[in-house]
Amino acid sequence: MPSEALPSPVAELLNAQKQTTDEGVNVDLLPGVSSHDTRTDRLRMRWIESGPAEGVPVILVHGNLSTGRFYEHLLPGAPEEYHFIAPDMRGFGDTDPLDIDATRGLRDWSDDLRSLLTTLGIDGPVHLVGWSTGGAAISHYATDHAALGGPPVASLTYIDPVSPYGFGGVHEDGRPCFADFAGSGGGTGSPDFAARIAAGDTSDESPFSPRNVVNLSYWSTSHREPPEREDLLVAEILKTTIGDGGYPGDQIASPNWPGIAPGTRGILNALSPKFCNWTDIVDLDPKPPVLWTHGDADIVVADGSAWEMGTLGSVGAVPGWPGTEIFPPQLMVTQIRAVLERYAAEGGSVRSELLTGSGHGPIFDNAERWTAIFFDFLKSVR
Repeated sequence: MPSEALPSPVAELLNAQKQTTDEGVNVDLLPGVSSHDTRTDRLRMRWIESGPAEGVPVILVHGNLSTGRFYEHLLPGAPEEYHFIAPDMRGFGDTDPLDIDATRGLRDWSDDLRSLLTTLGIDGPVHLVGWSTGGAAISHYATDHAALGGPPVASLTYIDPVSPYGFGGVHEDGRPCFADFAGSGGGTGSPDFAARIAAGDTSDESPFSPRNVVNLSYWSTSHREPPEREDLLVAEILKTTIGDGGYPGDQIASPNWPGIAPGTRGILNALSPKFCNWTDIVDLDPKPPVLWTHGDADIVVADGSAWEMGTLGSVGAVPGWPGTEIFPPQLMVTQIRAVLERYAAEGGSVRSELLTGSGHGPIFDNAERWTAIFFDFLKSVR
């Protein structure tokens, strides 16, 4: 969607930038947004913020192949009683490029988040928001840290989150298709895409160019960010740490289709069902209110994701597929819904919103509707 099609206040915010220097950080940001570097007891983290420091903290955790700045456009004009913090997570953006220990799922991220909140002196209830991969991280925070003395969780908001059973190679009930979780992990990432990130490709010359991947997968194909915003987001993706410890991660050979199984390092292995599982939110006590928003045109986290081996095999894109009984396309949305229904059945409050026509990022292609839902939800939590 071109910038002139945006409501005029939104277009003005996207076109208005200011130079912010803080703790050695010098970046162009939207009005009211500032950027910081903070060294915790685990690593140095870059984070942006908006709103009063004494406001109710709302922590925005980005997804795979993105940064905190993917939330930036939501912050100007947000309710003034909230203090929004959007960090760059380990392996992405301007945070220290430390290895991700995949055997812990997304717990490196949740531990880093706890460390950042502690360093910033935030000890009151926090609203946690997780987009895609970030959904697993905020779940781990709720089960591991809030339940064990960290800042309590006021609410959990999931934006098109990774399935509670991880990404790839599982049946509807979460059972692995193969004992070694073949068909998930670092080996499922595109080497061409990773190479183009490493090379700093800003073009649109290849299907694997980050710019084209963004416009195909991050939001509805009918949506385009304003050109300067698109350039910024592509530049943020190019900060991704490429390699075994980052994206896509390492891999091991497998006798099972499609011949690769997850390794132990890097983000795609952390998302493998071998290590990623956040179904234990059902056992939280107390249970924070949950908001789940999902685009009905999402092709990344979907019942039949275009990025998942079961789907790719079923359409002939990966030869040798053993068939639906052995390796079905993963029913990711069905799995999310089932776990959140269990959460509600166990006494939790769950609000679900399916956004018509939205892709993997309704915070982009349906930003006005999404923010209305989200801010109404925050207001309802007491």
